[in-house]
Amino acid sequence: MTRTRTVTFPSGVRVPALGQGTWHMGNDPARRAEEIAALRCGLDLGLSVIDTAEMYGNGAAEELVGEAVHGRRDEAFLVSKVLPFHADRRGTVDACHASLRRLRTDRIDLYLLHWRGSVPLDETVEALESLVAQGSIGAWGVSNFDVDDLADLPEGARPQTDQVLYNLTRRGPEHDLFPRCRELAVPLMAYSPVEQGRLLGHEALTSLASARGAAPAQIALAWVLRRDDVLAIPKAAGTAHVEENRAALDLTLTDDDLRFLDDAFPPPSGKQPLELL
Repeated sequence: MTRTRTVTFPSGVRVPALGQGTWHMGNDPARRAEEIAALRCGLDLGLSVIDTAEMYGNGAAEELVGEAVHGRRDEAFLVSKVLPFHADRRGTVDACHASLRRLRTDRIDLYLLHWRGSVPLDETVEALESLVAQGSIGAWGVSNFDVDDLADLPEGARPQTDQVLYNLTRRGPEHDLFPRCRELAVPLMAYSPVEQGRLLGHEALTSLASARGAAPAQIALAWVLRRDDVLAIPKAAGTAHVEENRAALDLTLTDDDLRFLDDAFPPPSGKQPLELL
C-alpha cells in the first residue's frame, strides 16, 4: 500500500510532503517533451507541489510548468519565487504577474521571496500581502532565510514556509532553524534533497541502499521525509526518476538506519551559516 503523507502550512492548507522541483529544467528543447511528461507523471502519482522560480532559465522553467499543467491546473499546487532585486512594492507585483503569464494561470498557490536582498522586508511583505488580497497568490513565504532573517520580518508577518538547502550533507538547519520554525509552526521546504545527485555515490548511502533493497536516492529522500515538518522537492526530468522518487514514501528508515546515517553524516554540533546552492 502506497503511503500518503502531508505537510500543513500555518494557513491550514495541506499538501503532499513530496513534490517536484524544476531547477535547470526547461532549458533544452530536445528534452522538453520528456520533462513535461515527468511533471505530468508526478501529478499522476500525487506529487502535486511543483516548485519553480522566475530565476530558473529566466522564466523558461515557469513556461515548462505552465505547459505541463495545462488542463490540469487544479491538480497542481504551484510554488514560484520573486528575485530579491524585484522585490519592492511595484516590482514584486510586476514579477508575479509575469510569472502568472508564463505559468498560464490566474494564481500562484505559494509565492516566495527567493532570498533576502537590499529591499526592506516590510516593503516586500506589503507587496506580497497585496497579491494575496488580489487573489494573484494564495499565500506567501520565504526562501534561504536563516533564524535572524525570520526575526527581521515585520511584526505579525507569518510566512507559510522557508525553503532551504537541506540534505544528508547539509544538516546545519537542524541546530537552530528547525527548532525556530517548529515554534512558528512553519514547515521547511527542502531543495536539493539529494545534493543535485552528488550524494548518490557516497559509500555509506550506497551500502545502506543495497542492504534495504532501495536506490540511494530513495534512502536520501526517506531521510529528509522522516520529519513531519519538511516538504522535499527533488527534481526529476524523466518519468522513471519520478517513479523512483515517489517510492521513497513507502520506505521507512529504522532506528538502526538512522544511527548509521548519523555516523556517516554527523548532525551539526553548533550554529552553522545557512548554506545555499
